[in-house]
Amino acid sequence: MSVFRLGLAVASAALVAVSAPVLAQTPGDAAVYQQPPQPIADILDAEPTPLASLGPDRQRLALFGRANLPPISELAEPSLRLAGYRINPRNNGPANGRVAWLTSITFKDVASGAEVAAALPAGSRFISPTWSPDGGKVAILKDAADGLELWVVDARTGAASVLTGAVVNAAAGAGVEWAPDSRSILFRAVPAGRSAAPAPKAAPTGPIVEQTGGSARPVRTYQDLLGSPADERLFDHYFTAQPTLASLDGRLTPVGEPGIVLGASISPDGRYILQTRVKRPYSYATPAGLFPTDIVVTDLTGRVVHRVADLPLRDNIPPPFDAVATGPRSVSWRADAPATLVWAEAQDGGDPRGQAEVRDRVFMQAAPFSAAPMRLIDLPERYAGVSWGRDDTAIVYSRWFNTRHETRFLVDPSNPGEGRVIVERNYQDRYNDPGTPLTEPNAAGRPVMTFAGEGRTILMDGSGATRQGEYPFLARMNLDTGERTELWRSAPGSYETIVGLLDDDGRRFVSRRETQVAPPNMVIRDLDAAEPQSLTTFPDPAPQLAGVTRQTITYSRADGVQLSGTLYLPAGYDAARDGPLPLVMWAYPAEFTDAAVAGQVVDTDNRFVRPGGSSHLFLLTQGYAVLDDPSMPIVGVDGAEPNDTYIEQLSASAQAAVDAVVGMGVADRNRIAVGGHSYGAFMTANLLAHTDLFRAGIARSGAYNRTLTPFGFQAEQRTYWEATDTYAEMSPFTYANRINEPILLIHGEADDNSGTFPVQSERFYAALKGTGATARYVVLPHEAHGYRARESVGHTLWEMVDWLDRHVKTAPAAGQP
Repeated sequence: MSVFRLGLAVASAALVAVSAPVLAQTPGDAAVYQQPPQPIADILDAEPTPLASLGPDRQRLALFGRANLPPISELAEPSLRLAGYRINPRNNGPANGRVAWLTSITFKDVASGAEVAAALPAGSRFISPTWSPDGGKVAILKDAADGLELWVVDARTGAASVLTGAVVNAAAGAGVEWAPDSRSILFRAVPAGRSAAPAPKAAPTGPIVEQTGGSARPVRTYQDLLGSPADERLFDHYFTAQPTLASLDGRLTPVGEPGIVLGASISPDGRYILQTRVKRPYSYATPAGLFPTDIVVTDLTGRVVHRVADLPLRDNIPPPFDAVATGPRSVSWRADAPATLVWAEAQDGGDPRGQAEVRDRVFMQAAPFSAAPMRLIDLPERYAGVSWGRDDTAIVYSRWFNTRHETRFLVDPSNPGEGRVIVERNYQDRYNDPGTPLTEPNAAGRPVMTFAGEGRTILMDGSGATRQGEYPFLARMNLDTGERTELWRSAPGSYETIVGLLDDDGRRFVSRRETQVAPPNMVIRDLDAAEPQSLTTFPDPAPQLAGVTRQTITYSRADGVQLSGTLYLPAGYDAARDGPLPLVMWAYPAEFTDAAVAGQVVDTDNRFVRPGGSSHLFLLTQGYAVLDDPSMPIVGVDGAEPNDTYIEQLSASAQAAVDAVVGMGVADRNRIAVGGHSYGAFMTANLLAHTDLFRAGIARSGAYNRTLTPFGFQAEQRTYWEATDTYAEMSPFTYANRINEPILLIHGEADDNSGTFPVQSERFYAALKGTGATARYVVLPHEAHGYRARESVGHTLWEMVDWLDRHVKTAPAAGQP
């Protein structure tokens, strides 16, 4: 549900709040963080529910305590934005707004229920917990005053020990990986003797110059790119890392030479390391993942034994979403073999606009890498991954965005070259999703498919979406016949997902179970027993919302497309007594190629829903009804581009939603607001510009001028020059003079999402102000695309409540003067 669409990120600046004359505050006034009204503040400060993970040995469940919303002072720590990354120079890890810190570990014995707490120092916080392949230990990266430390926690006793000082380099990601023998850990370290960081703002030695040679270089709107020689020096300093093996007795063994290592992975047999190393020249137009790159295999001393690829700068990828760079990509180890590389290469030049029978070819190459690569399979679509099983069984996935088509091929890696189609489908079709192979860690700790019965049957799990709701299932699929036999499905009225198996046949497993009134908890499900066995008793994190009611409503658009949404009503609401309420519609458009798929309805009555972060559902505590996630499908049929009729379809969907809630008697037509985040903010501005359905709007972290994203956006693959009229017509900036309803704009000052630069809101607000609209523009310091700090989240909710109270709740009801 959209309540959970929250990002984690950060940056820097000061809170700015400017407003139309209707408010007392004037542009330039100092602003302070406001607290949302109760009970919102209390709910925000409630302790988060722990996360759960079943160990590979199936004996213990790890419960990870989570930190609450961090203070703004934490997000205000210095951060650097380099080549698509944001890092904290204090600990050489991800910037604080991008970190969801964990605070504790409790191990629960599945058989007895006995618990043991990890003996971590008081006040510890950590990231990247990783089970050892034998299930006996968990590795973590613990925050320290001057860096990140590598620790290991014994799952049997809770004993915790530190393996390294604060030397872990997690700038490019944690990258903690156990060796298959569970006795050592591969990580990336800060190089020994690293000098002091270069000054971030040294005096320039000259202008910054970029030049193109005339060949096309269409690049999407990336954020946080390098922009100067000073940035390049900082990138070199913080991203240069030394691959290192840490043994459990504390010995550290460097692997080769330091370099800008964006990835390192041990082979399943523990003999080799696959490394991805970036090299110069860098680019100011792409993130580091597209810089010139060496992909190599080394031994454990760091000696290069095989070079997989020497990739150039990839700044010439065509705009369509099915376009890829040429050369090897998605290079990884085969999970079920000792040391076999797997990768894909485009056979159509990477450009989907040309005709080709084979789009991608998937290769394998086994150690010692002296033989030529073998062709595993040719694909008519783009490679989308593999589920590995054993020598004679794997499933290869391919997808094609333009048609939303997915194909799954059964292949025999011991006899490569061909595959048999076992699934073809529209991957947006929720009703007919057969599920995916259930994987579990093998002895080396790598995910492989779970075989059952006679060995030609695998276990599958899936979301089980139906008109009545999502009811996850576990099934067996015969690989020879394709026949599926359902073993278990979540019971009516409950939502239960598999956490991990407790046997090989899928008869016993740990699951996470919830109902509309019971919060999620872990249980042991035995298919031979009538009732599950409880493992945890986590309480309701927001009992203040227990009386809220909700129902899935369905209605039709004027063109016949079926639509739906989830209607929430405040606790204690009585339609006969209270009559129509002020209502907020909070939505997010989606593009489809099939009207029937776009109209699929999935009920949510079996889900336990509590808001978190800056969720719009908190408005239920303030007397508002909420229509959550009403369908806003943009459908392109028979090859038509969906966005060519975006405004017409969006307006028709909104009209149908308004008519539905007014017709039910729960909403007052004159007191309905619309809101959304990101692409939902874009939607909000367009609906205010092109309809008169809403009293006011709230647009958070949106993009409003599509000429600033000229090489595609959201699901639009065409460039601005290929679809100029569509870009202009879809941009609410073009029609700012038509917006005559109050609109609240909120944006994170350090938005890191592609395309939603803060300048989008800044310029849109200037247009609204210049054309006489009633608008308020709030900039949240240090916040990225999703808001993270407690002060920011609280203030956002205060702004939303205050705006709606001023412009919606107090508006005259329909039919009144």
